[in-house]
Amino acid sequence: MTAATLALPTDWRDFLSLTKPRVMSLVIFTGLCGLLAAPVRINPVIGFTAILCIALGAGGAAALNQWWEADLDAGMKRTQARPLPAGRMERESARDFGVALSAASVIIMGLAVGVLPAAILALSIVYYAVVYTIWLKPRTPQNIVIGGGAGAFPPLIGWVAATGHITAMPVLLFAIIFMWTPPHFWALALFVQTDYAKVGIPMLPVVAGETVTRRHILVYALLLFPLALAPWWIGGTGAVYGWSAALLSAAFVVLSAQVGLRRSVPGDAMKPEKRLFAYSILYLFALFAALVADRWMLG
Repeated sequence: MTAATLALPTDWRDFLSLTKPRVMSLVIFTGLCGLLAAPVRINPVIGFTAILCIALGAGGAAALNQWWEADLDAGMKRTQARPLPAGRMERESARDFGVALSAASVIIMGLAVGVLPAAILALSIVYYAVVYTIWLKPRTPQNIVIGGGAGAFPPLIGWVAATGHITAMPVLLFAIIFMWTPPHFWALALFVQTDYAKVGIPMLPVVAGETVTRRHILVYALLLFPLALAPWWIGGTGAVYGWSAALLSAAFVVLSAQVGLRRSVPGDAMKPEKRLFAYSILYLFALFAALVADRWMLG
């Protein structure tokens, strides 16, 4: 069945699926943490509106990603059940839905919250839907490194929505997610690399091999460690965040070392890679939760 085949009727769950709800949950959470960790009190209605716009923008960008990659998704086992490759939706519907969500998110953010957070939100949508999806992903094995910026915007947007300006702290929060993304995604790519190879996407394990990918994962995890501690070192957080970041990042390095220093064998279930991927998600949730806890404990 091709992405253009219309075999089943579309319902609201297919439109929800286009927004990648599981990915969006992390986007919403880090955006909310950026907003709550900012050193100001924001009107709850304005704060809710800002997070809603972040969610809408992320959902719109995800829908545009699936519209553009419908044929690729049809060739990958991991994604062939999505609405477009499964034939439950026309591509034009996904495109229009993505454009509508994206435009609404930026317009509402600009009118209700501020021009600067709206501009950064617009940039994040374009970065993911165009720079990463259309330009980087099919062309370079460094796609996820450069494209990692797309998922790093939410805490920056949340912070700017609360304060109205950019400082070192939200930039560091952006940088943490930017550096976290490659080992997180390459851990996944190691155990689904045959999918990427089949559709011609030059992910690092496909182009450079597993050994190089494993080394890259460890290098990025080591670089992430001091970066995660940087908000504490510059005085932007207290010890609650600092010690949490140290312990969480140390565990991240240990799991990355288990991946980076091993060689897979035929029939290997790649359990260390799967453990690292699962932990990487927990890591980001816990790290940003510690950021908010630290802020509210300090008052």
